[in-house]
Amino acid sequence: MAGVCRMPTSRKPYLIRAMHEWICDNDLTPHIVIDASVEGVSVPRDKVTDGKLILNIGNRATEALHLGNETISFATRFAGTIQSVRLPCSAILGIYAHETGEGMIFTDDSGDVGGPDKGPGGGDLPPEPSRPKLKVVK
Repeated sequence: MAGVCRMPTSRKPYLIRAMHEWICDNDLTPHIVIDASVEGVSVPRDKVTDGKLILNIGNRATEALHLGNETISFATRFAGTIQSVRLPCSAILGIYAHETGEGMIFTDDSGDVGGPDKGPGGGDLPPEPSRPKLKVVK
């Protein structure tokens, strides 16, 4: 009996969950880099810079964090006001530890990872000229 061949699911949500767990297990603060122009991104637009947004998704900064296969959702405070955030996984450009810069930058929606095992500002190699540069906005 022949098996049905289907497209595998994206690795990205699994890698996001794994990196989140690793970062938290090491008492570091997980941050995600978001492409705010992706359809379905629900974030305060006044916090977006150059189409990107960096959010702290640590346990102390979020409530009801859900790292799903299709979306990431949680509640967090912006300027003292609690707001809901909903992000399709396709909008996540990377996840890294704020304190060290170690993490993953995704090169496409499948979850393929680019560059060394470093996040924004922590890479050992210069970025490729054709790639946009990401920076930590504080």
